[in-house]
Amino acid sequence: MKSTISNTVEFVKEKLEGAEAGHDWYHIERVWKLSKKIADAENCNHDVVELSALLHDIADPKFHDGDETLALKISREFLESQQVSEDIIEQVLFVIKNISFKNRGEAPSELPIELKIVQDADRIDAIGAIGIGRTFNFGGFKNNPMYDPEVQPSLNMSKEEYKKSNGTTINHFYEKLLLLKDLMNTEKGREIAQQRHDFMLTFLDQFYKEWNVD
Repeated sequence: MKSTISNTVEFVKEKLEGAEAGHDWYHIERVWKLSKKIADAENCNHDVVELSALLHDIADPKFHDGDETLALKISREFLESQQVSEDIIEQVLFVIKNISFKNRGEAPSELPIELKIVQDADRIDAIGAIGIGRTFNFGGFKNNPMYDPEVQPSLNMSKEEYKKSNGTTINHFYEKLLLLKDLMNTEKGREIAQQRHDFMLTFLDQFYKEWNVD
């Protein structure tokens, strides 16, 4: 499986060349490393964890007209080309299908530990200093306003509303990022997320002071 992991790394690097900076190979690499760190504290299938982490954003729907099937198709074709067993392929595809924040209302109530691990890792990369950088990068990519005091965060959005949202970057903290700490599945995930959550609160406090020229 070691060679399969290496081949997957090269495949993902090539596939995501030129991707938006918040969803590029470096995002995948961080999620992969975080997943391995969390997995070390859990009883899980490490092969499923690593392959899922590497392939989880191979075709992010928001860059492919909302198509949620493309990543599954690309991942299956690649894993089959590597002679990965059908059992592992199915587990990896399950993670890819159910990992997203916007799809949390559609996921089964009982989740396999491999999904919990990779989901925690992906969500951790969305918070803290890296999360702040990624959020502002994506906001700029979409040309969203950085902040507008007159526009309040839209809480409890449906999946469709979330997908179509073009709110401010600061509002995204309240609509998603600050919620992630309490959605962690694992003990290690909660530990890492708490530190990053606290950093975001400090950042927001400083942001408002500077915005208001206090």
